Amino acid sequence: MDPVVLLTSVSALTQTQKPCRGRRNARDRIPTCSQETLEGKALALRVAVVGGGPAGSCAAETLVKAGIETYLIERKLDNAKPCGGAIPLCMVSEFDLPAEIIDRRVRNMKMISPSNREVNINLDNADEYIGMTRREVLDGFLRDRAAKLGTKLINGTLFRLELPKGDRDPYVLHYADHSNGSLEGIPSTLEVDVVIGADGANSRIAKAIDAGDYNYAIAFQERIRLPEDKMHYYENLAEMYVGGDVSPDFYAWVFPKYDHVAVGTGTMHVNQRLIKKLQAGIRARAANRLEGGKIIKVEAHPIPEHPRPRRVVGRAALVGDAAGYVTKSSGEGIYFAAKSGRMCAETIVETSNNGARIPTEADLKQYLRRWDKKYGTTYKVLDLLQTVFYRSDATREAFVEMCDDKDVQRLTFDSYLYKTVVPANPLVQLKITAKTLGSLLRGNALAPAEYKPIDAA
Repeated sequence: MDPVVLLTSVSALTQTQKPCRGRRNARDRIPTCSQETLEGKALALRVAVVGGGPAGSCAAETLVKAGIETYLIERKLDNAKPCGGAIPLCMVSEFDLPAEIIDRRVRNMKMISPSNREVNINLDNADEYIGMTRREVLDGFLRDRAAKLGTKLINGTLFRLELPKGDRDPYVLHYADHSNGSLEGIPSTLEVDVVIGADGANSRIAKAIDAGDYNYAIAFQERIRLPEDKMHYYENLAEMYVGGDVSPDFYAWVFPKYDHVAVGTGTMHVNQRLIKKLQAGIRARAANRLEGGKIIKVEAHPIPEHPRPRRVVGRAALVGDAAGYVTKSSGEGIYFAAKSGRMCAETIVETSNNGARIPTEADLKQYLRRWDKKYGTTYKVLDLLQTVFYRSDATREAFVEMCDDKDVQRLTFDSYLYKTVVPANPLVQLKITAKTLGSLLRGNALAPAEYKPIDAA
């Protein structure tokens, strides 16, 4: 659910593995390294990454490229997370993504207000686009690439993380190994020096290290295969709908994929009847464009609304959704997941001297300082924008009106596509500020929001 960050961030203008020496674990037959540095030889640091989405796979790739013994545990190797699947242009080059995993190159976006006012936003540069992907394709590519580089990929379900008793004692992961194809799996264990939790909003690693709770939204999505003429309409177009009928605190979307569209909504109200009602709302708003479509898959998934209170505890670190790195207002998470996994792994590589020593909690917290310095302001601004623009239909109308301005579109597209904030010309900035305030005033959006109970009936 990524393109919206583009339109809401305007106010932010401002391989070779080291050998593992030591005993073998009798239960899983996986070599377990000594925790002591071998005299005259470098320690073979062992890292377990739990979760094989973009965050976990990019972390594993970075670690194994540095020669660190890396294990990647993923429960479902064909997992298809409910997600709009949009990625910014900079991610394609930064993470070396091949053309074949991009389903659609979206250069046009249509924003639709509660009153059905439509604003068309177009990328004029033919080299610029928002990439639309299917998560099962993107995630599979990143995970397979990490495995080909030397990551030990384990198809397993983690059910317990045993914490170390001392500073140099190992973490013990207890998991069910599904490599035999069974649902129950074979009970197995793995001892490692460092753990990266990339296991999503319901992270078991976060629970094990007492990382604290956070609020979360629910993303609900239907994949709909359309008749050829209807699918042609969405060839390079994505739609975003706002309004209390499709989401009381977020937005709804129609995003094109390879041979279907993803139609969904998000809300912080975790109520099954309400979510079904909101999904019916987006289906009704887009009815003419979805006519004749066939639902081929229904998906739902929790999405974090802010970072966890603790993201590094001991020698365990959280990344991606497990850390809470989904932006407010937009729901963008794929790029930030991949980036956080890479940044965390880079910190481990650096502070362990490429696996020659075991990093400490203080070492791993350097990752947090770097992350917060780079992206902390972005999260705060988008949180504020969601509070301002998504609290009533009047503010949503103002939001769509504001996005009709070409300067707003260009600046926010630059911010989204390249993840850089380029200061605007002072006159342009003044114009944008005046337009924003004017839109809010015309829509009575600066008045206190009237409380209305949500009817899920």
